[in-house]
Amino acid sequence: MQSATILGCREAHGATVVTLGTEMIVRAQHDARFREIVNASALSLCDTVGVKYAARLHGTPVEERVSGVDLIAPLCAALAEQGSSVYFLGGKGDTAARAADAVRARCPGLIVAGTRDGYFGADRESEIAAAVAASGANVLFAGLGSPRQENFLDMRLQETGCAVGIGVGGSFDVLAGNVERAPAIWQRLNLEWLYRLVREPHRWRRQLALPQFVWLVLRERATLRSSRRFS
Repeated sequence: MQSATILGCREAHGATVVTLGTEMIVRAQHDARFREIVNASALSLCDTVGVKYAARLHGTPVEERVSGVDLIAPLCAALAEQGSSVYFLGGKGDTAARAADAVRARCPGLIVAGTRDGYFGADRESEIAAAVAASGANVLFAGLGSPRQENFLDMRLQETGCAVGIGVGGSFDVLAGNVERAPAIWQRLNLEWLYRLVREPHRWRRQLALPQFVWLVLRERATLRSSRRFS
């Protein structure tokens, strides 16, 4: 279903797709430009269980959680059927290339227009966008981490000539085998975040956004209840 929706975005040239997580929502509270980018995206997908539960709490249930790594393979399968091409941008060293190879093995006929690592400065963004444009890619996967990938797509997607640009975070590391994804049981229990934290303790700083997110959700919930009571 999400793949079909994203393919539909191609009608609007330069459409950005955001995979929205709790950290991004917390950042958006104090980063006005980032907030504008997220709100202006053609499509915003629920990337974390926290966002899913928050949406349900506010009476707008999200059908499913769709992380970047879950999105790439089915979308590429659909693109392969249409003969459309993709570009993998991000990761370290040859990670993007290995991720592309892994996806191509699962999606016969997929056209990978090009790959490139994400280690470049702001002064080279125009050059990178021109390289993507020269490749003729229809869809750009930007695995640059948030908020960098969203900022890049906002500033440079039009220059790439791609119809759709999607921020996919650290998905390339998983696809390339650099990072082991949580076993299925952890995913079903919505504890994938905890598995990553146990395996990669250095990620603890990222989890500091979680209590902030919970506070935001509860505060918004209280505000809505109050407004309904006095309306």
